[in-house]
Amino acid sequence: MTARHDSFEAFRHRDFRLLFTSRFAATLGEIMVNVAIGWYLYERTGDAFALGLVGLAQFIPVIMLALITGQAADRYNRKWIVLGTQLGLGLFSLGLAWLAATDGSIALMYGCIFGIGVMQAFHNPASSSLFAQTIPKAAYANAATWSSSSWQLASVLGPALGGLLIALFSDATPVFVLNGVTSLIFVALVTFIRYIPHTPAEKKEAITWGTLLAGFHFIRSQPVMLGAITLDLFAVLFGGATALLPVYAKDILLVGPEGLGWLRAAPSIGALGMAIFLASRPPFRNAGRTLLLAVAGFGVATIVFGFSTNFLLSLAMLAALGALDNISVVIRSTLFLTLTPDDMRGRVSAVNSVFIGASNELGAFQSGAAAWFGGQFLAGVGGTIFAVVSGGIGTLIVVYAVARTWPQLGALKRLSEPVEAVKGIEPDATQPASGD
Repeated sequence: MTARHDSFEAFRHRDFRLLFTSRFAATLGEIMVNVAIGWYLYERTGDAFALGLVGLAQFIPVIMLALITGQAADRYNRKWIVLGTQLGLGLFSLGLAWLAATDGSIALMYGCIFGIGVMQAFHNPASSSLFAQTIPKAAYANAATWSSSSWQLASVLGPALGGLLIALFSDATPVFVLNGVTSLIFVALVTFIRYIPHTPAEKKEAITWGTLLAGFHFIRSQPVMLGAITLDLFAVLFGGATALLPVYAKDILLVGPEGLGWLRAAPSIGALGMAIFLASRPPFRNAGRTLLLAVAGFGVATIVFGFSTNFLLSLAMLAALGALDNISVVIRSTLFLTLTPDDMRGRVSAVNSVFIGASNELGAFQSGAAAWFGGQFLAGVGGTIFAVVSGGIGTLIVVYAVARTWPQLGALKRLSEPVEAVKGIEPDATQPASGD
């Protein structure tokens, strides 16, 4: 008789509950700060380019420090890295609060934003690695689902709460201060986690290019993991419709700023609903095929949204985009948790952070560039529609290419034992490739 699925399996573990709650608080504060930074800088400068520099200032440290941050998470105590970087995030947020309250230097604000990027570059690999140490392997899929739902809930509440505070005080300062408070909540909760020391195999070895690049070598040695991360990178790169939502709200759907708020919230609402649904269901039986179909559906929903001139249909397609993307997030996150040896988690997570950051930032740039290109040949909003629709078509092409290039991904069955379940991957392939 089949055992009954436990929807709250991960929450049976005390340390997971502590980390889950602390990460939700920190993510909520982080998203609120992103809203406040954008609002404040645009109010101060009136320059849209100033907003683009925010993403650049946060992404550059991730690229610059990827090799170092992953190595640090694998060589040193992850709990203390997480605590120290979270305190740093809180201090930089308080620095933003002081600059906003005094109308301080814009250059110093970008300095604080860059500092936040540095802290996040170290924090994210260590946090993701620590996450795996709070639960047994059997609960990875359930934990990944609930972790995704936490992030999506914060994505829904964060912009609303941030915007409400700015509207109440006509000032971004309280948002920055509140983020400092959420950092303290994070630190207080994580302090009580009973840290289980990992046993890094390379702790006593000298740092070489081989050890630094081990994360890249490991992902390259895993067809399923490489296929999944490539699928996500290019799907988001081509399917970045959300970057052009202001154009749709103003000139295509004619719903104004109020409608724009709903359009921005729709993907997170869809993702949150899907996360809750997945948590109540048993693990995927055909995870690889489900992942490919979900990303293909993402491409189709993008195409429909691109052509839509109906507000309700557009909302439905954006919600579908979020829901389908969440399936991809859960499967990919579980794969990384299951396939990666504990002493490699930091470096693999750092590489994953680069891919995710690149897909989000470059995806927004690609959408804008495609809209500009299409505008050279199509009148009015034709360039924007061309950008979104062609992006959806590009996503479908990527799904086909990944399925042909890495057939092991499509053959993946259960996520609990992906190595043994996929033909063509040997059990000892979980060991990293030798460094150069």
